[in-house]
Amino acid sequence: MTLPKLHVAVLMGGWSNERPVSLMSGNGVADALESRGHKVTRIDMGRDIAQRLAEAAPDVVFNALHGTPGEDGTVQGMMDLMGLTYTHSGLTASVIAIDKELTKQALVPHGIPMPGGRIVKSEDIFVRDPLPRPYVLKPVNEGSSVGVAIVTVEGNYGNPIGRETVGPWQAFDHLLAEPYIRGRELTTAVLGDSALLVTELRPKSGFYDFDAKYTDGMTDHICPADIPEEIAQACKDIALKAHRLLGCRGTSRSDFRWDDEQGIDGLFLLEVNTQPGMTPLSLVPEQARALGMDYATLVEAIVAEALERKKGG
Repeated sequence: MTLPKLHVAVLMGGWSNERPVSLMSGNGVADALESRGHKVTRIDMGRDIAQRLAEAAPDVVFNALHGTPGEDGTVQGMMDLMGLTYTHSGLTASVIAIDKELTKQALVPHGIPMPGGRIVKSEDIFVRDPLPRPYVLKPVNEGSSVGVAIVTVEGNYGNPIGRETVGPWQAFDHLLAEPYIRGRELTTAVLGDSALLVTELRPKSGFYDFDAKYTDGMTDHICPADIPEEIAQACKDIALKAHRLLGCRGTSRSDFRWDDEQGIDGLFLLEVNTQPGMTPLSLVPEQARALGMDYATLVEAIVAEALERKKGG
């Protein structure tokens, strides 16, 4: 689809933990659209967002928000009510995908391999371990590895976890506890109705947390990943199937852990991100670039998909 010159409102910022990343994503998207001759209105989202969108009256909204309320269905529902055309997933897919437990309920019955685990009260982790160590604690509805902790057999947070321990879970009333899966960090992007590539992420220290994701030089990206073709194809198949089952639109990114000692049985989907980052270190632009699609072309492809969806009703 050849894009006419458009007026695009780029939503970014907001007030989630991922605000800095969203600002980087949004400004990169805006710069790319302007380089292609489009009119761009940059909107750092505040509580007056509906008024500002109404005043801007764009042809399409590029949603570059990360975390709540821009990724959890709240902003999507508002834009639906306003009759706006916007990029990325709609209300239902956003509500489900940002909630890791709802995602499991939607995907596991269809044969998508995901780790077991259960929801626990944050208070309860100071009484007893919710699972045998090692295990992972993570917020139910945050992205970018915000609030994630790996609790090891060696007792890195105490055994049991001490109340005085400073941990990333402190801001959350409930947590998802999952078995820790040893091995390798893989991720696959979906654009439109095609899976792109598989990237392996190798943090230079610790695990692939927020700092490792967004600090240049802290993580090596191997794209495409040096893994068996069977595993690469499985990642792409699972990512595309999850994208379709959840009803995602535009682009999504599926994150995996792979225990390479277990072969295909060691591959597990961790989560589906409905609004992947668009920063210089982000994985969707990296995979698109490896396939010969530059950043501005990728941005226009995401916008074009939203317009095509509108045309199709």
